[in-house]
Amino acid sequence: MNLRKRNTRPAAEVNTSALNDIMFMLMLFFLLASAVSNPQVVKLLLPKSSTGEQSVAKKTITISITKDLKYYIDKQEIKVDELPTRLQSYVHEGEELTIMLYVDNSVAIQDVISVMDAANKLKIKMVLATEQPGKK
Repeated sequence: MNLRKRNTRPAAEVNTSALNDIMFMLMLFFLLASAVSNPQVVKLLLPKSSTGEQSVAKKTITISITKDLKYYIDKQEIKVDELPTRLQSYVHEGEELTIMLYVDNSVAIQDVISVMDAANKLKIKMVLATEQPGKK
């Protein structure tokens, strides 16, 4: 009678080299996704009201001024004297309008002020677009 233990069972092994690759790719994806997201945004849970304004459409238009002093509204070239009348066509009752102003850094400040004056007369909010330091 043979009383020795049999070691005929194969040893159980888990190969984890593929898991390392998957974890590295997930970490890379989340790092890139967090770099792209806007860190200046503060997320708030706002209270709800049944009597408040239900649908206030917030509309944004872009105005660009190139270094050649060409004016564009939403990629459509206009003349500077047409600016107030064109802006008036965007203003609608009960709608909040915001202008994103993109200006080349070589443009004189007086040309920027002319756009700001036209927007202020129509009571339109304006945001001057800037470039973050270190990004091109």
